[in-house]
Amino acid sequence: MLKPLYVDQKNAARPFKVCLFDPGIADHNRSPSENLGDLIIQKAVLREIKHIFGDQQTAKISTHVPLEEKHFQIIQESSVVLVGGTNLLSSQMNHYNQWKIFFRDALRLQKRVILLGVSWWQYQGRPNLYTMALLHLALSSSCIHSVRDHYTELKLRSMGFWNVINTGCPTMWTLANLKSADIPHTKAENALLMLTDYSRNVELDRTLLELVISCYKTVYFWPQGAGDSDYVKSFNLPVTLLDRSLAMLENLLKFEPSLDYIGTRLHGGIRCLLARRRSLILKIDHRAAEIARSTGLPSADRHDFKSIQQWINAPFVTRITIDTAAIERWRHQFQSIIA
Repeated sequence: MLKPLYVDQKNAARPFKVCLFDPGIADHNRSPSENLGDLIIQKAVLREIKHIFGDQQTAKISTHVPLEEKHFQIIQESSVVLVGGTNLLSSQMNHYNQWKIFFRDALRLQKRVILLGVSWWQYQGRPNLYTMALLHLALSSSCIHSVRDHYTELKLRSMGFWNVINTGCPTMWTLANLKSADIPHTKAENALLMLTDYSRNVELDRTLLELVISCYKTVYFWPQGAGDSDYVKSFNLPVTLLDRSLAMLENLLKFEPSLDYIGTRLHGGIRCLLARRRSLILKIDHRAAEIARSTGLPSADRHDFKSIQQWINAPFVTRITIDTAAIERWRHQFQSIIA
């Protein structure tokens, strides 16, 4: 039986409930996020919630839009409140906040929120006073927070959050038992390419497209973001454009056995790794760089075509490191409410 962890005595008789701040939901009408990478993260977070808490009720609240009064009631009635993934923290949350909470909201969150696989928006300076006050009001000061890279861990520690550990991204946790033989070492017949519409470099992206097209029989393009399709069409190069849905990606991975992934989309690439496909993530910002630093995620700078071409044509052994001790430490804190 699960017992409430945070609710006071007047709520002790309520059924156990997990509240999830969910980046995979775009709005309070439960529309899916336009970035399908958020849905890949969402799937991993929900898997983890089920692993820890079983089939207990999970109430989802979008991180993309401001909270409404009804959401505070949900939070009050919940035994555990989590924020599930993505790079939604920043150093100036009064100016840029992917997680749409404000100071008045943080006051009512009452240090209830626990992080699960969260990271920082981008490389930034020291968090400002507003951000420090906001997060100290919203985030638990006693429970352990899970972040997905060392940079985010250091950022939170610099604000006085000593209860934070780097577990890596939940999307990668199931790679803990990956063996080097599980993923091909040599070039596949076909390639899956992804680009990022909001981080365009026309010259570099054209060179990448031309290189991949020259090296593979068929080049598929899967649009993870809403603008990715129009962007790749603008190059007028021979790629097979897939529909923008997770089902289409899953279908390709299921029925196309000889497939390499190359691209700037981080979680699309991680999904290919999970499907045991040879994968190379091209770094366009800190996210892939920081995850690669601690996990060995195969990556290269987007402008380093010598390394990209070498990865395509030469044997490459994929070795992923997952800190299972950190993951188990984060999970174990919830054992006190499982009897």
